[in-house]
Amino acid sequence: MLLSVIAIVVGLAVLVWSADRFVDGAAATARYAGMPPLLIGMVIIGFGTSAPELFISAISALEGNPGLALGNGYGSNIANIGLILGLTALISPIAVKSDVLRREIPLLALVTLISGALLLNGKISRLDATLMLLAFALVMGWSVYQGMKEHKDTLGQDMQEALESETPLSRGMALFWLLLGLVLLIISSRALVWGAINIASTLGVSDLVIGLTVVAVGTSLPELAAALAAIRKGENDLALGNVIGSNLFNTLAVVGLAGLITPLSVPSEVIWRDWPIMAALTFSLFIMGYGFRGPGTGRINRFEGGALFLTFVAYTCYLVLSIVN
Repeated sequence: MLLSVIAIVVGLAVLVWSADRFVDGAAATARYAGMPPLLIGMVIIGFGTSAPELFISAISALEGNPGLALGNGYGSNIANIGLILGLTALISPIAVKSDVLRREIPLLALVTLISGALLLNGKISRLDATLMLLAFALVMGWSVYQGMKEHKDTLGQDMQEALESETPLSRGMALFWLLLGLVLLIISSRALVWGAINIASTLGVSDLVIGLTVVAVGTSLPELAAALAAIRKGENDLALGNVIGSNLFNTLAVVGLAGLITPLSVPSEVIWRDWPIMAALTFSLFIMGYGFRGPGTGRINRFEGGALFLTFVAYTCYLVLSIVN
């Protein structure tokens, strides 16, 4: 038990650190390749901050633990909106100025609905997983198109300022951090999965609950750090963009890859408890952030941020009490 706890704590610490290094290396490499700042923010950093979820879910699927894979993917989405955006908006209200994000928020709501429909038969087959990955490819293609077209979008301006504020990496150092971060992501993910499975077995709880709580919150730490850093600099769109990109990635690519590796049986709790919470938070974000009165009117104020955060706290407490009882 003690060794498992150490594996989770150390694994999470290394996971968060290596994800940060991976993002730094990937973003710098993309800049040297001439990628526009908006695309770096939407594609490279969106992928990098979701890399922990991707590796953990893939390893969980390989080792026959579908609950951990699903719990990690959906639990991270719940944490991203409830914990990260809720806490961030409590600190500083989030104004949605980016036209690109205004188009991506309803897209995330649509993807969430589609994912729910695929869960209804109690499994995610390889066909379902393939459809998810194809949908992810289409979303990424659309994001690239939008990024190339919207040169003056506020999200791109925020990303440009964020990149300029950092000490530039040389080409060699960018590749070094990219590769080292990737290797450490794999190793730390393996240690974390091993510890989580052992603790779930020892406590007699499902790996789904462990994935929804400890693992999901832990793998969401890079997004939390990125959101808080962006808010401190007044880069509201960047904070929201990280969460939207991460949730799209988790819903389609993380769960899709796990299902492609090993078809996943979906516990009934996911259908009646976890997916509805994820969907409720996603549609709350849609209502708050879209700006139905026109571009630039979307906003998550402190009251709404508090409601998101309290929803996350109540949901997490319910899961913890289910373990105790």
